[in-house]
Amino acid sequence: MHPGPSGEEPFDQFLDLWDRLCAASRSPDTVVVVEGERDRRALRRLGLPGSILLVHRGDSLATTAHRIARANRRVIVLTDWDGEGGVLARRLKEFLEAEPLDLDLEFRRRLARILRGELVHVEGLHGWARRSAEARGATLDHFLPEPDEPDPV
Repeated sequence: MHPGPSGEEPFDQFLDLWDRLCAASRSPDTVVVVEGERDRRALRRLGLPGSILLVHRGDSLATTAHRIARANRRVIVLTDWDGEGGVLARRLKEFLEAEPLDLDLEFRRRLARILRGELVHVEGLHGWARRSAEARGATLDHFLPEPDEPDPV
């Protein structure tokens, strides 16, 4: 792995951003939005606390956006970094930007920069992080904080 623009290795950048994402997701009025169940499982395996909502649950995107806006003050969008994930992030933004909430796409953008095309699916984050930790001669658990008890959502 090559150092990023800040001089830090991508894995170090990831760990810093991951700490911030975990802290943000602990707020009871915050939800992290992902595309599917495998994405949610990957984030839970990395120890992400708080609520994680699936976009692809059988409802229309408009219905999902309305449900999100009713129940949350901050929405962190973590859709995949491929074309479909980009379209989904933009459509969620269109539905949610008029709502009285904080719509956060910055974690998605920063993860894309850190991963630099090595990964395009959120579901692969755990494996990428595990391989990065092993390249340093340690387990991933060595680098991640103790996980909180996740919400059943």
